[in-house]
Order: sequence, then C-alpha cells, then structure tokens
Amino acid sequence: MTNEINPTPFDRSVLSTLRSLIPNREVHSLAEAKQIAEHQAIRLLQLHSIGDGPVPIEFIAELPKIEIELVEAPVSGASFWNGNAWIIQLNRHENYRRQRFTLAHEYKHIIDHNRADGLYLGSKDLSAAEQAEHAADYFAGCLLVPKMLLKRAYYGGMQKPSDLANHFQVSEVAIVVRLRQTGIAEPSPRCQQASTPFSRSWQYRMNSRTQPQGV
Repeated sequence: MTNEINPTPFDRSVLSTLRSLIPNREVHSLAEAKQIAEHQAIRLLQLHSIGDGPVPIEFIAELPKIEIELVEAPVSGASFWNGNAWIIQLNRHENYRRQRFTLAHEYKHIIDHNRADGLYLGSKDLSAAEQAEHAADYFAGCLLVPKMLLKRAYYGGMQKPSDLANHFQVSEVAIVVRLRQTGIAEPSPRCQQASTPFSRSWQYRMNSRTQPQGV
C-alpha cells in the first residue's frame, strides 16, 4: 500500500511538533528517552483528537511525505528517506495487528531522524541502536495502547488480555507488556523476559543510494 496525500498546513507541522519535544541536549538514560517517546505519543494522539481505542494508526499513512509499502522481507519493518518521501515498509505476511505495531515503531524512527545521536548514547547493557529499538517499541505501545485508555478499559471491567487485545487491536503480548509498564499489573517472570512486545529485532534502514535528510 502506497499513500500520497496532499499535505495541509496542519499535517506539515506534525513531525516538527513531535521533534520539538526532544531536548536540545544529550539524553543520558533510556528511561528519559522513553519518557520523551511517551510524550510524543500523547501529543500525536492529541493532534488527531483521538480519545478512544482502537487507535486508528492509519492516520500516519495520511501524513504528508509518508508512503507505506507492503513488501516481502525477512524483518517486520523498515523505514528510510528515498529523496522525496519517507518510506515505511511492512512485512506483507504478518498479521494486521503486528503491522499496526510496526507502523508506529517505524514512525518513531522517522521522528528521531537526525536526533538519535543525542537521544541514545548507549550503556553497559545496551548499545545506542538497541536503545533506539526499545524506545521505538515503547512509543508504539504508548500510541496504540495509551495509559489513560488502558486504565479506563481495565478498571471498567475489561481485564482479560485477550479482550483488551481485541479492543486495542494489538497482540496479547503487547497488552501484557503495557499492563506491566503502566503499573496496572504486577510483573511476572514471563513479563520480565518480554521487555518488548516482539522478540524479533527491528531494523531502521536508510536508502544507501540517497542522501538522508529530515522532512
């Protein structure tokens, strides 16, 4: 699927608005980078007046200079600037819920473009690239399963992970992770092992034939 939408003044400001939430200094911890990611996810929801689940993640495809491609690939997703637009590639063989998560994850990489060096410095436990992947997963979780909406659903009686997964249109694993991240559920040994909703590594790739640049 490839989308080319005529940009509006509102749309043009979305990416710059989200990037403006990144501080003009180095971020020295993954915890702070995740806080920034959550603030960006909340702001994106506010910009599109989204106040209930499931979050219609397809609105990302309607932003200017964003094109979505379903491709044959050994990974879940990738994103790169092709000289004219940002391309987000999704694995055509993966299910819709996983593609939704991939789309949000890759959009975070686009937000981070030209700012990743200051956002992710690496640590003794994680490389800078691994921190970027964790932050992108966290952003996707915050966007697709916002804390406020998850609490509303959970304390409203929807407490089975399968029911919550259906409501938010994500995997049950993603729900379990978000329940832990938001403090609604106590971490279990299984949850502690699943630091991100998916075990397969993600890739952020730039087209080597074009000069990367911000939009």
